[in-house]
Amino acid sequence: MDTSKPVLVTGANGYVASWVVKGLLDAGVSVHAAVRNPGDRNKVGHLLDIAKGAPGRLELFAADLLDSGSYAAAMEGCSIVFHMASPFVRDVSDPMHDLVEPALGGTRNVLGTVCDVPDVHRVVLTSSVAAIYGDAVDVEQRPGGIITEEQWNDTSSTDREPYSYSKTLAEREAWHMVQSQDRWKLVTINPALVIGPALNPHPTSDSFTIVRQMIGGTGRMGLPRIGVTVADVRDVAKAHIAAAYLPEASGRHIIAAEDTDTLALAQSLRPRFGSSLPLPGRALPKALVLAVAPMIGLSRAYVRRNVGHVIRADAGKSRRELHISYRPVQESMEDMVEGLLRSR
Repeated sequence: MDTSKPVLVTGANGYVASWVVKGLLDAGVSVHAAVRNPGDRNKVGHLLDIAKGAPGRLELFAADLLDSGSYAAAMEGCSIVFHMASPFVRDVSDPMHDLVEPALGGTRNVLGTVCDVPDVHRVVLTSSVAAIYGDAVDVEQRPGGIITEEQWNDTSSTDREPYSYSKTLAEREAWHMVQSQDRWKLVTINPALVIGPALNPHPTSDSFTIVRQMIGGTGRMGLPRIGVTVADVRDVAKAHIAAAYLPEASGRHIIAAEDTDTLALAQSLRPRFGSSLPLPGRALPKALVLAVAPMIGLSRAYVRRNVGHVIRADAGKSRRELHISYRPVQESMEDMVEGLLRSR
């Protein structure tokens, strides 16, 4: 790994981005970490902690997705840009304002600056499998009933899975922008639902919202089987770094360790936490989930398209090209819950 030039990580204090920063610092890379408020110890303290004693050097910069040109200072002299800043929340009041504008506008802002900074030769964009499919039922209708890097989400909108819509628009825009030049290369990482421990003691990713519900007793009477595919945050971080430094890395990469569902994820915690946490014990019938959907924060349309449906993802390219070996899902879930219990 050539560590002679600094790299930029946008949204550096985020769940996945923090692990990318750690991996880079441990490899001796100088990291320009762009965050909204570098002076907020509650938001960046964990970054300062992981930088202590690491061979790489950390420097914090203030930047905002929708503030045009705000990444210029952080990007100066950088050879690689990891564009990771993008909201991951499902419960929003204004999807366009809360999801689409930051994701799409932020991509235009960051990549527009890349075009003006001559040292940058590669951009690694954090996309999502959400840019490949919108609902679990969509996957079952794909060739072979499986998602691949050649596919795109063509069902989401601001009214139907707006988070997925925002990721789709942002990645499409990135591929459009890279075509207008020939100096820098784009590689995208399309992770499944990310699980595993957080470096930030108070993570806000929706992944933790889901797991808190699993262990907090709200699903004690049962949990709907919602099809998901998952990957450990540490493996997702390794994929980003491999995509940045392996010369042969190109195109999109699905990062997925296992195809599963929400109940199976919860039940993977039973060997370690079954006697101490109120874990869900059975699957709720889909008819019951449909009846109570509004009371548990789900739309009936979402239930119809996702509960009881299977997601299958082809992650072969990440194994072949990025050389990723995935952790077992049970290990990821146990580490994630242990971290949550420590931070209570």
